[in-house]
Amino acid sequence: MKVLVIDDEKLLRWSIAQKLLVWGYTPLEARTGKEGLRLFRSIYPDIVLLDLRLPDEDGMELLRTFRSEDPDVPIIVITAYGSVDEAVQAMKLGADDFMTKPLDFTRLQVTLERLSENVRLKRKVQTLEAGPWTLDAVVAESPVMKAIVRDLRRVVTAAPSSILITGESGTGKDLLARVLHYSSDRASGPFVVVDCTAIPETLIESELFGYERGAFTDAKTSKKGAFLLANGGTLVLDEIGEMRPSLQVKLLRVLEDRAFRPLGGTMDVSVNVCVIATTNRNLEEAVRRGEFRSDLYYRLNVVRIHIPPLRERKEDVLPLAMTFVRQFNAQFRRHVQGFTEEAAQALLQHPWPGNARELRNVIERAMILYDVPLLDIAHLGLRPTAPPSLFRLPPEGVDLEKLEEQLILQALEMAQGNKTQAARLLGLSRDAFRYRLKTILERRGMSEDPSLSVQDG
Repeated sequence: MKVLVIDDEKLLRWSIAQKLLVWGYTPLEARTGKEGLRLFRSIYPDIVLLDLRLPDEDGMELLRTFRSEDPDVPIIVITAYGSVDEAVQAMKLGADDFMTKPLDFTRLQVTLERLSENVRLKRKVQTLEAGPWTLDAVVAESPVMKAIVRDLRRVVTAAPSSILITGESGTGKDLLARVLHYSSDRASGPFVVVDCTAIPETLIESELFGYERGAFTDAKTSKKGAFLLANGGTLVLDEIGEMRPSLQVKLLRVLEDRAFRPLGGTMDVSVNVCVIATTNRNLEEAVRRGEFRSDLYYRLNVVRIHIPPLRERKEDVLPLAMTFVRQFNAQFRRHVQGFTEEAAQALLQHPWPGNARELRNVIERAMILYDVPLLDIAHLGLRPTAPPSLFRLPPEGVDLEKLEEQLILQALEMAQGNKTQAARLLGLSRDAFRYRLKTILERRGMSEDPSLSVQDG
């Protein structure tokens, strides 16, 4: 966290800065009130240590300014002329603590720890508020995403027992699963995620169904599986396309009977779970190749939601980017308002092979490194993309004079001899067009007769 120390005593500033470094903070030093105000407005510190007696500013007025510009930033007032009246006034103006010189560094450390924890908790709450798991929070500006949201509203009302979400990696399948859970009647129940690619093949069965004590050599105690942990809520099977066929049979039975038997168990256990399966694989193709059971695919495919890649829904790019900006403003305590026109165009023209995850990472990296009103191309690390070319140069090249001549005469022909209209077609002024036409006709040994030039063109 960044701590701004505003004090005109050089030795004290140095001492505080050294302590802050040892305690894990990033110190920022200002000798005057004006310098402190500049740093406060440009670097946005997390905590401020403010001396009331400064050579150029009244500390109380500076405190009032800080508090009006940022009501949340913690401020510790320090002074060598401490009095009860000053302390009371500072606290009324919004100071979080009041300390007198010489500073008690032990007390300062404790106070900073308390204020830092408050800042972290407040930002965590702001982050959660910035990204609630509701259908209204799903970014849907493109027609296809609007249609998906309409379908989702019907799905959460119907409360199906299984849902299949497909789409390329990074399109937000896991986030959509979370939205489905928290928008349904199961929102108060558990939300359990099992990554089918992260768990070894030999352990995935015990992770899903659990085991009884003594089921195998190392089973010293019994363990609940993901299905039992998710009872009354939602179980997400992430990248189900990677599940081995032998386990697919057992999963199909659970989906059909809503019951399973733990490893080493003697009785079936009934569960009430909504299973959301996600995959970036083409399951139809996997079924044809014999890598995925057709009966399990048909069981999961009753309710299917396909999320298109970001490159196919350009209308969602900028709204998504602004959603990430708001989230990271709260998380990193930034004040980014948006993007420059060039940056916005670069965002729209980028192909986004990593989809929304790549976009989120680009915005996160930029906002970690920069705190500016508008993010530019340089901040995003994107290269400006040239607009589509109206003319592609052939490998053998062209004669530029002949090309210009053809364009001039074609424009004149399209304008039926009207030079003003022909100039407009080429984006030229009338005088510039007349000059170029005169040059072409002189090159051909003709008089400046539009009809003659058109006929010969």
